[in-house]
Parts: sequence; C-alpha cells; structure tokens
Amino acid sequence: MKNRRAAAVPIRSKTPSSITYAMSRLPIKPGVFVQNIRIQPQSIEGVSTSTAAFLGETQAGPSAPTLVTSFTEYQKLFGGYFDEGKYLPYVVEGFFGNGGKRCFVCSVNDGDYAGALAKLEALDASIIYAPNAQATAGLASALISHCERLRNRFAIIDSIKGQDPSSVTKPGDSSFAALYYPWIYVKETGTGRLCLVPMGGHVAGIYVHTDIELGVHKAPSSQLVNGAVGLEVVMKSYQQDSLMPQGINSIRSFPGRGLLLWGARTLSSDSEWKYVNLRRLMIYLEQSIKKGTIWVTFEPNNVSTWAKVKSQTENFLTQTWKSGMLMGASQQEAFFVHCDKTTMTQNDINNGRIIVLIGVAVAKPAEFTIFRVAQTVSS
Repeated sequence: MKNRRAAAVPIRSKTPSSITYAMSRLPIKPGVFVQNIRIQPQSIEGVSTSTAAFLGETQAGPSAPTLVTSFTEYQKLFGGYFDEGKYLPYVVEGFFGNGGKRCFVCSVNDGDYAGALAKLEALDASIIYAPNAQATAGLASALISHCERLRNRFAIIDSIKGQDPSSVTKPGDSSFAALYYPWIYVKETGTGRLCLVPMGGHVAGIYVHTDIELGVHKAPSSQLVNGAVGLEVVMKSYQQDSLMPQGINSIRSFPGRGLLLWGARTLSSDSEWKYVNLRRLMIYLEQSIKKGTIWVTFEPNNVSTWAKVKSQTENFLTQTWKSGMLMGASQQEAFFVHCDKTTMTQNDINNGRIIVLIGVAVAKPAEFTIFRVAQTVSS
C-alpha cells in the first residue's frame, strides 16, 4: 500500500462552535500509526472541600499521613483511647460523628510537628487541625502559616483548656483560621467514661456536613455538636456576645436544642475577611480555577490562550452562580473575569506568566471580592 498525505479530520465536540482538528495518517506499515491530536481544555470542576487532616499523638500506627474513612478504621490502624491528654482518638471520632467523610491522620509521636506539616503539603486536604495546638509552643502559628502559604486549606484552632471567657487567647490574625471555645465533655465509646476534650474534630465534621448539605458558601454555624454532652464553661449570652466581635466562636447550650456551634468568624481583623464561609468559598474558587486551567502550561502565551482561559473560567463561575454560591440577579452582577494585557505586564508575558483577574459577588450584588489566579506556560 502506498503512503498517503495527511488529512485534516474535523472532530466536533459537545460545544457546537468548537471544532478540534486531528491530524491522522494511514499506516506506514501494518500495525503502526502516527496520530497527533490537539486537546482542548476541559470544563473546570470544583475541588473537594470535605477532606480533613489531623495531626497528633497516637497509640500506634504508621508515621506517614494515612487516609481513613471511619473511626473503626482509625482504631484498626492507630489504636484507640490511651493516655490522659492524648486527644486524637476523640478528634477523629467527633469528626465522623458530625458528618465527616475522609481524613488524613498524621501521627506525631516524636513531637516533630514541622515535619508532619511538611508531609501534609502535597495532600488534598482542605481542613487542618491539631488538638490543643495553643498548648504546644509555636504550633498554632505554624498551622496558620501553613494555610496562608498554601492557600488551599483552612485551620481550626481550639482555645486553651481552663480558660474563662474573659481570658481566651488568640494565636494570630488571619482569615485562614478560626478559633473555638470552650472545650466539651464526651463519653468514651464502650466505657461511658466522661472526658473533657478539645472540640476541633467535631467542628471539622460540621464544616464537612454543611458543605455537603448546603454548600461551602454557607456558614458552618447554628449546628448541633453531636457527641458533646457538656461544656467546660456554660456561657451567658452577654459573655458570648463579647467574644464574637473578637473573632472567637463558641459552643453554647440552648434549652431544648442542645449544644450548638455558634458563630463563624475567622481570626482576621479585616472586616472583608471576617467570615469562615467567605474565606473557604474563595479557597474553593481559586483552587478549582487553578487546577482547571493547568492545561495552559503547554500553550503559547498569546491572545488566543487568554481568550480560552477567560471563557473556561466564565463558564465555571456561571455554574457556580446558578448553584447559589454567588450573589447577583445576573452574571454581570455576580462576577467578572479579565485575562488580557490589562492583567499582565510585558514582563509577565515574556516570562510565561498568565494572570487572570477575577471578581465575585459574595455579599450582595455589585460588591466584588477580588482574587488573582496565575499560571506559567512552558514557552
């Protein structure tokens, strides 16, 4: 058989106006084909917000971060309750008891929290927590710095055991972390023994439950804390009212309603970033767009690529708006996307940086929260 010249074969995608051309060639010899296909960018998919990462001392188990999907699985791998002051079993049990689905457990029996945090960097975790972090020098600050640097996860911090409402301490000022008070009483499964433990695992489970049932844009507040049977400190309304403006969230007892998670404030003093759901929504949007536009790495840094990125991002934000995560009566009121010479300098373009400027309405129409997504192309 004689070789034939390559022919351009149109392949129509699901989008009527989009045609991808594949260059195909007949066999040079039996069983050998040469085919070059141009791959169009796919739709952006929302990243998961439901995986937590917990660090702490365990009775046994591997030192590498390990994914578990139930408290029973945790017990098989890491053991159960053990010494006084070792809170990780209660954390994991509280997480799954309040709606948690998946968590990485990182055993830190050698005290090397810095090394444990480094191990967690590459993992797909959106919530991070170490019980009683403020009692370990520098740990709470390290958790916050970890989240601020990676920008893809949020830290839960608990108050220090024994604090009264007037003496609750904050480990820093950040929109990537939230502080909760007071500690809670739980009953050990099997023994029924009453134990005072930090509440972070329970709170993380409520985060996940809220994300699944309502969406990451909804505040994880006014929710029943399952498994909690009492509080270290039962506050009055005026005491709780003084904590919330400081960015300190509470667990409160309400007659007939039980123990409820009350408040969804971050540790940030910036009024634009004071809500947990706002920061976590922005993490979700930024990470989804970053992952969904990674294809530009292999594209030329030109007007055609910018237009594709803009269109792909707008399609994702349109679906986000339609799902109720963004405010606004129209797409124009809900978001904007810019990717052109107004968002990049000539130096950016020369060095292969594509920068997308995005604004989303998360509070009310016409008021936008602005963020940037940057990608680097190989050319």
